Amino acid sequence: MYLENLVLHDFRNYADLQVTFKPGVNVLLGENAQGKTNLLEAIYVLALTRSHRTANDKELIRWQTTTATLKGRLHKATGSVPLELELGRRGKRARVNHLEQAKLSQYIGNLNVIVFAPEDLSIVKGAPAIRRRFMDMEFGQMSPKYLYNLSQYRTILKQRNQYLRQLNRQQAKDKVYLGVLSDQLAAFGAEIIAKRLELLQQLEKWAQAVHAEITQDQEQLTFHYVTQVDVAENPTAAQLYPALQALYAQQQAKEIFQGTTLLGPHRDDLQFSVNGKNVQTYGSQGQQRTTALSVKLAEIDLMKAETGEYPVLLLDDVLSELDTARQTHLLTAIQDKVQTFLTTPSLDGVARKLINAPKVFEVSHGILHEEEPH
Repeated sequence: MYLENLVLHDFRNYADLQVTFKPGVNVLLGENAQGKTNLLEAIYVLALTRSHRTANDKELIRWQTTTATLKGRLHKATGSVPLELELGRRGKRARVNHLEQAKLSQYIGNLNVIVFAPEDLSIVKGAPAIRRRFMDMEFGQMSPKYLYNLSQYRTILKQRNQYLRQLNRQQAKDKVYLGVLSDQLAAFGAEIIAKRLELLQQLEKWAQAVHAEITQDQEQLTFHYVTQVDVAENPTAAQLYPALQALYAQQQAKEIFQGTTLLGPHRDDLQFSVNGKNVQTYGSQGQQRTTALSVKLAEIDLMKAETGEYPVLLLDDVLSELDTARQTHLLTAIQDKVQTFLTTPSLDGVARKLINAPKVFEVSHGILHEEEPH
């Protein structure tokens, strides 16, 4: 798939923008604070109805305006699909083929994107919450069922935490109701963990091949899903459900005392190891960056395998963070494979040599000027 065009109205620093892209590499050149990253963010928001940079939608709406509109025409194997997203005071409205979607979850998954920015190196060395968010955002695009289970899980988790606090303050006494919430949470939690394990197993295979190639077979990358549930090999949701139920029963007194849910997929983590050593703790900065790059490139192939279409790749000023060897591998891997949007202050060195006939835009104060092809 690729994005044919993009129309923005009152999004960030773009008052009005209409731009057409090419299926290959689209380069956005410009100094900082001109709108390069805002344009990539717009594509991400058009895909996922939320930003990867802020949780506050008001920040996405241009200063002193009330509504932002994003439109794009998506080219897929099945044909051309118009997408539209409106952000305003009353929330979000999404349309596919000009038809309004009753739920945002029905909209997400039309346009699949992968973003890789310097902060994505924190997938490896950052807090567990970052890796959970990474799994949820990526797997949610690939599986509508995963997205649904995640949404239900979060709703019940909120209710359960609220009730645990009431029990803690002795504002409630009914443990039967807590049991009902625990069973519901275990059911959706089991589905989430089972799908995470299934997709991580596939992602690991793709990432191992990329990592071995970058390191010239000197390093082997492995994944380990960290959970309090006793996980057998390739467990089903049906197997995980009673295991989670039992854990909630065991931890009930402790959870009431602390007033919060202490286990489940919202507390799990993903560990990366290189040659058997935890790369988060013991890996060099180079190993951490290679791991992050391997995972991101593996996502492209996993998304193709799961959805039948390659995603759109957003590279936000990431070349400056990679040495020549890693830059070369990244640019060679994506060439003629996925539509790519690349932001950079200047296109030189290995990038200029390796990128085949890019479409280049100069970005200045929220205005795009297309460069003449060389």
